[in-house]
Amino acid sequence: MTLFTPEDLLRYLYKESSPELSAAIEAALKEDWMLREKLEVLRSSTDHLDKVTVAPRMEVILRVMNYARKTAVQETVSHP
Repeated sequence: MTLFTPEDLLRYLYKESSPELSAAIEAALKEDWMLREKLEVLRSSTDHLDKVTVAPRMEVILRVMNYARKTAVQETVSHP
């Protein structure tokens, strides 16, 4: 029985494993229910990773807006 690391299983899930590793994992999955359980746990815990959305913090947005406001005022004053 071959032992697969969590990294091996993650590579398999994301289709980044070598063909040899993929074949070995698939063969092991047919016989090893614990490996199937581990893979299912990884699959369910990584599902949310594909749905991650990133947004800037409100503090960053306010700083950008304040900078834009100051710059706009300075341009207005220097270009009558």
